[in-house]
Amino acid sequence: MAANGPGAARTPFVLLIVVLLGSGLLGLLLLNASLNQGSFELSKLKKQSKLLSDERQELQGQVDGFSAPDALDKRARELGLVPGGVPAFLKSDGGVVGVPEPARPDSGR
Repeated sequence: MAANGPGAARTPFVLLIVVLLGSGLLGLLLLNASLNQGSFELSKLKKQSKLLSDERQELQGQVDGFSAPDALDKRARELGLVPGGVPAFLKSDGGVVGVPEPARPDSGR
């Protein structure tokens, strides 16, 4: 009744190899799942980035439209502003270059 035959000595080694292979496969499965999750998140973020980029371009177009000279002139007249006319400048010694005049509503277009 010798249980210490050649097969008995290999049993712990075979179990060790099976456990190592199983844990390696489980590790690869978890790594693959993690990479897939990152891939889905990356795809979602790229789509969101494209939408935000499109929105930014649209808003920049609106800003460009509002800051055009004709649009600014129209909005200023709606607010009751008038063109300033000929400017006068102050010199460093306190003198004035030019003749200051108040703006007149009829001096515009």
